Amino acid sequence: MKELVESSGVETAFKEVDVVTTGTFGAMCSSGAIINLGHSDPPIKIQHAWINDVPICHPGAAVDLYIGATLMSETRPFEYGGGHVIEDLISGKEVELRATAYGTDCYPRTQLRTTITKDDLNQFYLINFRNCYQRYVCATNSRDETIYTYMGKLLPRFGNATFSGAGELNPLMNDPNYETIGIGTRIFLGGTQGYVIGEGTQHDPKNQLGTIMVRGDCKKMNTKFIRGAS
Repeated sequence: MKELVESSGVETAFKEVDVVTTGTFGAMCSSGAIINLGHSDPPIKIQHAWINDVPICHPGAAVDLYIGATLMSETRPFEYGGGHVIEDLISGKEVELRATAYGTDCYPRTQLRTTITKDDLNQFYLINFRNCYQRYVCATNSRDETIYTYMGKLLPRFGNATFSGAGELNPLMNDPNYETIGIGTRIFLGGTQGYVIGEGTQHDPKNQLGTIMVRGDCKKMNTKFIRGAS
C-alpha cells in the first residue's frame, strides 16, 4: 500500500485497494488473560492460585484471576508458563486449578483443587497492557563472553543481533498522530476481533515510543494465531 501511494498517489491507491493488512506475529511480554471462575460450593475468596503449577495473579475479588503471560511454572520453569496456560485454555484443554484462602464466614472454603476448561469460565479475556511498540531496540553484545537476555542469546564481540518489530507494517509508525487508532478501534487479535482500550503502559509518543492496550475474547481465539513461548 505504501509503495502504491508513493508511485500512484493517494486517490489511485484508495480506488484500487479495499483492504490493507497490517497483522503480524511477534513476542509480547506485557500480556495476559483475566478469568472469572464463578463460585464454588461452599464459596472461596481466593488468596493464592496456581494453574498447571503456574502462579496466577489475584486482583482482589473472590474468583477473578489474571494469568500473566511470563509467569513461570514452579515445577517446569523456563519450559512452561502463563502463556502456555492461556494457549492450553484457548485450545480447549483441561487445566488444573489449585487455590488457597484464609476463610471467612462469607467464604468459608480454604482450599480448592479442580480441573477447568474455557467452557467453565464466565469470562476469559486477553487484556494486554502494553502491545504493539511503535519502535523498539536492537540488541547486540560487545563483551568477550556470551550473555543471555530477554531478547535471546547474544554472542560475543557483536556475533549476532536480535530485534522484534513489524517494520513498515507497524500501524503506530504509519499513524504516529493516532488519527485512526484510539479507544474502541477494532483490531485482529489472536485470531478474532479485538479492541484497543487505551494507551499502553510506558506510552511515550513524543519520542516515537507509543504503545496500545488491547482486549479480546479468548473463547473466540484460535491457537493458530496465539501461542505460549519459552
